[in-house]
Order: sequence, then structure tokens, then C-alpha cells
Amino acid sequence: MAAGPAPEARPLMDEQTFLDNFSNLDYPRKTYLCYEVELLVGENSIPLDEYKDFLHNEGADMGLERRHAELIFLERMASWNLDTELRYRVTCFISWSPCADCVDELVKFLRANGHIYLRIFAARIYDRFPGYEEGLRALNAAGAEVAMMTFQEFEHCWKNFVDHKQDEDKPFPPWDKLVLRSEGLSQGLAGILQNREE
Repeated sequence: MAAGPAPEARPLMDEQTFLDNFSNLDYPRKTYLCYEVELLVGENSIPLDEYKDFLHNEGADMGLERRHAELIFLERMASWNLDTELRYRVTCFISWSPCADCVDELVKFLRANGHIYLRIFAARIYDRFPGYEEGLRALNAAGAEVAMMTFQEFEHCWKNFVDHKQDEDKPFPPWDKLVLRSEGLSQGLAGILQNREE
């Protein structure tokens, strides 16, 4: 019996693109979102590599209608038709936390898809517009795990979503003050999530 065609290689992000967009010391205009999906079976999880990729927002640099990365991701996820009888964990690593408008859509998605557990790890908090704090609290209240990326998540993305040009063992090159900045952002997020308006 003849073997079928080899699976297509999953596209990977350029190293500099990752460093430029995920460094929690910089403030890039684009939002990148890396994602992976696991099937949850009892206490175990099975990675579903066909649902592992990255994307970024569109339009901002091309004069087109802006589409946020989270909304593009929700459209992509809806196209997968994940079995509602099974349980899934979807993990997103995102260069900016979701804005209030994207949070609204993520919360609607979570309410309509109880079979999906969402984890979001952000490199930095998007605090440009009012309402971001309430949005992050609403996302957390809807059942999503919201956290800041630490060295562990940056390294995971480096190993799983970045093209190392034939050098698969190339270690993640942490930038100065990565750990200090991640700790500060984590404390800030914890304060936001704990601060319920009376």
C-alpha cells in the first residue's frame, strides 16, 4: 500500500518577528497570537497539532479595515467544528491582552462553547483605552484563565512557533529584564483581576 502525501509543514514565525512583537519591553503596533489545542481526556491531554499555528491582526499597516487577532482567531476556531461532546483546552499566547471589544466576543464564544476551556497568556497589557480592566475581569469571570507570559511561556513559544533555520536546538534568547518585567505585569494583572468594582 502506497503512503499518502506527507503532511504540509506548519508555517513558523521568523525569529526577529517574534522578538520584536513579544518582547514585553517594547510597544509594537501589531498583535500576534500563537495558539494550540489539546483534547482533554480525564486527567490527560492530547495535543492536536492540526490546530497549532499563529496569526496576527490585519489591516492596520495596509490601510484596510482593521481586524483584531482575537476575532480572526475566533473565526478560525469556529471553522474547526470541534466536537461538542468532547472537552478541549485552547491556549493562546498573545503579544497584547485583548481589548474590551475583543473581550466581549471572547466571552460570548465561551458562553456558547462550554466544551472549550480557554487560557490566554499575554506578553503585555493593552491599556490604551478605558474599559480594559473590566474586560479582563469579565474574561476571567467567563471561565478563561488570563495570565501574563513568563520566561516559561516565552520559551515555549520560541520552541513551538518560531523558525530557527535548521537549528532546532537554538535556545530562547531572553531580553534584559524579561523576568522583572513579567513579574511586574503579573502583579498588575492580579490587581486588576482582584479589584471588583463595588
